[in-house]
Amino acid sequence: MQPESIIHAEHLTKSIHSNGLDVSILCDISFTVPQSSLFAITGPSGSGKTTLLNMLTGIDRPTSGKIFFANTEIRGKSEDALSRWRGKHVGVVFQFFQLIPTLTAKENILLALELGKSGAFPRRSWSQRADELLELTGIAEQKNKLPSQMSGGQQQRTAIARALANDPPLLVADEPTGNLDSHAAESIFALFQQLQLRGKTIIYVTHDHALAQRSNYMLRLLDGAIAEATEPAMEGANEQ
Repeated sequence: MQPESIIHAEHLTKSIHSNGLDVSILCDISFTVPQSSLFAITGPSGSGKTTLLNMLTGIDRPTSGKIFFANTEIRGKSEDALSRWRGKHVGVVFQFFQLIPTLTAKENILLALELGKSGAFPRRSWSQRADELLELTGIAEQKNKLPSQMSGGQQQRTAIARALANDPPLLVADEPTGNLDSHAAESIFALFQQLQLRGKTIIYVTHDHALAQRSNYMLRLLDGAIAEATEPAMEGANEQ
């Protein structure tokens, strides 16, 4: 295993039992995610992208195979241990934002700090931490607004700020630009590049092949197997 990797997956498979048959969702998936990289998982609908992402975050478990996070295998952890691990190491961003509609942008971040199990920041600093994240994601002026009062791009920036609340090294995003117009989508990708420069690793699922090609590393799935694994020439990928 390369020492600079944050995730290393070995021979992952996932199958389910349906209508008396074993149905294969993922078949013999192996790859490495380097630290501080933009890593894209792409492929058509039904290719296994979201299933793979859920396994990398411990939300779902593989039928067989191993997943290492910073050289520590996570598959054998209990559900409680996986929950604590996610709270400390992983921030999750969804396509449809999943913000609490009755809370303001800042309150959504404060709730994440309340629920976080990492203890990364003492309670007395939570308000300052939320303000810093709103500033980092470019929506400081939206902090007292409800999600319904914000644009889609602003809501997604709030969701990213919330995912960063406990300062996880890994950010995972499932179709993070799929519900946005092209301008907002571009601004979200630029934010991911900014976060990468700050040392974060971002794994994102996208059906947009052009967006996937802007990553440092790309994994393309087809029918549950790896169809392509590339390392694009990205000399200008991290420049802002």
